[in-house]
This record gives sequence, structure tokens and C-alpha cells, in this order.
Amino acid sequence: MLQKNFAATKKTRGSGRSCHRSSPIDPRQTRSEIVALLPRLRRFARALTGNASDADDAVQAGVERALKSLDQFQPGTRLDSWLFKVVKNAWIDEVRGRQRRDRIFAPSEDGDTVGGAGAEAYEARRQLQEVEMAMQELPEEQRTAIALICIEGLSYTEAAEILDVAVGTLSSRLTRGREALLARLGGSR
Repeated sequence: MLQKNFAATKKTRGSGRSCHRSSPIDPRQTRSEIVALLPRLRRFARALTGNASDADDAVQAGVERALKSLDQFQPGTRLDSWLFKVVKNAWIDEVRGRQRRDRIFAPSEDGDTVGGAGAEAYEARRQLQEVEMAMQELPEEQRTAIALICIEGLSYTEAAEILDVAVGTLSSRLTRGREALLARLGGSR
């Protein structure tokens, strides 16, 4: 049986759970940690995909791949970073598959405004859709940088590691992405 000897060297945002490991993998503990990371993975996937349905599919595919490949997870590394990479790669594979099959899906956002809860809720949804549309207009590199830094709250170093780029490259992408978002949204936010 594998030892349970986890080092709490880095906490995930808001969860109080360890992300760094110093010992062999305990599959049961790892599964519990993956479940705890699902909300963060969904936020990240939503920023990548632009809609909830595709985001859920990307997370499901990514978690399925991660569970099948737990033996590839390296003790001493961050589980959340590894899962972000797996979900990102699952989404890239899906986009490539769609392009090959030339399939077109109706956006799930079409049904978001049915049976609204009043003017304030409608305005909030409208603004969120504006931001989501502006995010989708950004190049993938900028969109991913914004998602990891601004939405997930990762450090520049952690995000650069996930994206396999230098911190300076990430910083440049983030700056250009923020400026483009402000320009698209009229600079009022």
C-alpha cells in the first residue's frame, strides 16, 4: 500500500488543500483532490471554450484522461497545474476534431436568457456575455493567460509553467490581452 505523506507546501486558492506532493501517489487521496479542484477546472475551461457546455465536456474529458493516467503524475509537482494542462490539451483535441469533422454546434448561451429574473439579472448576464464574447475574440495565447492569472489567480510563474512559456512571454501576452479587452469593452470596466 502506498504511503500517505503529503507536504503542505502550497495551498490552492480558497481550498486549504495541498497541491505539492512529496511521496508516492495515493489514488484515493488523489481522486478526492481532483474532486476539490473541479470548480477551478470548470472556470478555466469556461474561459478557454466560451460556453458552459463545451467547458463541462472539456473538464470531463480532461479528468477522465487524468484518472486513466494517474501513473504519469509526478510526485513533487502540483496536481492543479497538471490538471490545467490535461484539460487544456483535451480542449485543443476537441477543437481539432471539430475542424476535421466540420461540425457546427448551436451556442448554449442562446438559452441563457429564457425566463429571466428581472432587469438587474438581465443586465448582469448581458455584461457577462459581452466580456465572454470579447474574451473569445482574443488570440488563444492571450485568452489562456488571462484565464490563468486573472480568473484562476495563479502566479505568473505557475501560469508560465502550465503554458510552457517564459514568464516574460506570459507577461507580454497578459498585458496585450488586458489592453485588447479594455478596448473591446469600451474601456469602461
